[in-house]
Amino acid sequence: MPRIVIVSPPFHSHAAPLSALAAALAANGAEVFFACAPAFEPLADRAGVRFVPLTVTRNANTGVAERTDQAAREAARLDEFLAATRHGPVETLLTQARHRRADLLADPQGVYEDLRALDRRLRPDWYVVDQLAYAATLALHCLGVPYASYCPGHPTYVLSGPGAFFGLPHDWPDAVRPAPSRLTELHTAVRDNDRAFTELFTAFARARTPSAPAPGRAFALTSAHAVVYAYPALPWLPERPDGPAHLFAGHMAGLDAPPAPEWTRRMRELRERAERVVLVAFGTFLSARDDVLRTVVSGLLDGTDDTAVVVAAGARADALADLAGGRAEVVPTVPQRQLLPHVDAMVHHGGGNSFTECLSAGVPALVLPMSSDQFCVARDAERAGVGVVRDPNALRAPDVPDALAAAMAGPVRRRTSRMARELRRYGPSWAAERLVTAMETTVGRAARARLPLRS
Repeated sequence: MPRIVIVSPPFHSHAAPLSALAAALAANGAEVFFACAPAFEPLADRAGVRFVPLTVTRNANTGVAERTDQAAREAARLDEFLAATRHGPVETLLTQARHRRADLLADPQGVYEDLRALDRRLRPDWYVVDQLAYAATLALHCLGVPYASYCPGHPTYVLSGPGAFFGLPHDWPDAVRPAPSRLTELHTAVRDNDRAFTELFTAFARARTPSAPAPGRAFALTSAHAVVYAYPALPWLPERPDGPAHLFAGHMAGLDAPPAPEWTRRMRELRERAERVVLVAFGTFLSARDDVLRTVVSGLLDGTDDTAVVVAAGARADALADLAGGRAEVVPTVPQRQLLPHVDAMVHHGGGNSFTECLSAGVPALVLPMSSDQFCVARDAERAGVGVVRDPNALRAPDVPDALAAAMAGPVRRRTSRMARELRRYGPSWAAERLVTAMETTVGRAARARLPLRS
């Protein structure tokens, strides 16, 4: 039975699917420890695995970013990021590039020391580490311990080659494609970031393990053994780097559990008032864009008489409370995975979880990308024909009914249903079984001596 430590950053959208993988690995016979910030211990409890407190970044998001306790600097960066999303994709990605050092590599020495202590105490056979937890990946590299990488969003987070850069989308949906001059500006910023982070990684590794191989390009530092992608293996994705096993799990969350009784009642009441129900959710950070939420909801309520709406409004639920009632439920959070099988369409921000959960449930989507890898995800939805994409900053309320109608058109619904059938055999259990096989093949069960656990 392998002993595995799963290292997650303190973001709910990362930790929740990683906890699903943890549960699947445990069901596959592994002894699993879930290492994350203390606020995420309940995820380990629900997964039935042991919890280890470990914080790999100062930033955090326990479910609604604006309601998560943040240090003053992290809160200021969140505000700056949200303001940038109002100015379009390039300004947003440039802002994220400026924030990268503080967000992704705030305390590499502290993370290294914490992981070294954890490793000496638990002596796991191998680790699973989130691809975006760069300080943790760097620490594991320096410690010389075997690990698998988990890619939480678009597969291009694992760089495909020397021409790929973290923070530069490899493709764009038509609705938000920037002008060439702005792309040049963005390319310069991400290339400079790549160089600066690589210098930091190299110096850090040389000072601690001078005899070990250099980590190479910082953002390309990935497991040599296996990478698990919470994404489907779409045929047009860039080629994956040589070396590790590439496991495309499709999604990392089950959709079988029914909603709680209260939500079952709410959905039944909405169905009595409307022919179709639409779920609107922009994830744990971008629910703060209440201007776009208002545009979408008011557009559907005013522009149709047969559509009801469920809105996950985060910390802005009170600001949107005037929209609630009759055909609209406005709440801070929703059980998205449980509701998806019971709605007709979703409006989302292009987050990897929302995209793959919609595919798994066979739900077409109107996608409004705003940051990070969402532009790549939105382009995939567009290219696969399982949704339509609009510019969230240009969208007007009168445009929303037509955009939703395009997303729910017959061809889109049929393609979405077909992909749902194809993806049904994938998921956490599929990934866990193949991950154990890949790691046992390349690492070996007896690669390192194990010491007794300490209480």
